[in-house]
Amino acid sequence: MFTGIVTAIGTITSAEQRGDLRLRIAAPLDPARIDIGASIACSGVCLTVVAKGTDNAVEEGDAWFDVDVSAESVSRTRPNMWAKGERLNIEPSLRMGDELGGHIVTGHVDSIGEVVLAETSGDSWRVVIRARAEMAPFIAEKGSITVDGVSLTVNDVRDRPDKTCDFMLNIIPHTGEVTTLGGLKTGSHVNLEIDVLARYLKRMQGLM
Repeated sequence: MFTGIVTAIGTITSAEQRGDLRLRIAAPLDPARIDIGASIACSGVCLTVVAKGTDNAVEEGDAWFDVDVSAESVSRTRPNMWAKGERLNIEPSLRMGDELGGHIVTGHVDSIGEVVLAETSGDSWRVVIRARAEMAPFIAEKGSITVDGVSLTVNDVRDRPDKTCDFMLNIIPHTGEVTTLGGLKTGSHVNLEIDVLARYLKRMQGLM
């Protein structure tokens, strides 16, 4: 379980195709707080730590951890995100007593969205993302959504004739600096996870 509050940006330092894809990710994390078998969200994808260390990290002070990414996870996440050199939003799993600063996030990607507009708005970054038709019913104005592992508030939703929808986000400077979202541009793809409450409400509606 996660909150969508990113604590670090990690960099994939190696990617080796075995039975699954084995990644090594370097990030400015305290290695004492990285446990073997623990869950870490990597740009919105819940992965299990299988090894860790501090030697040969990207920068002094970085730790590294290894994860295995299944073919299923690769197929359901944005293109090319698991390549060497890619930057990922990192969030360790929620611990008892931690502040729930975002919203409840499971780390299971529901769909991929495409950025159709990215422009400055004051000091912030205005981003419009097009969601697929199966996602559209779950996205609501002033509701929560997870974009590449980051908990965000939907500012506006516009339904389209083909049943897809465009939703608008406002990325404040701090969020743009401490996550990868500051680098979004038109044509970028992102991982989307709907609010878990919206998921259950949709299911209940179908049973009524």
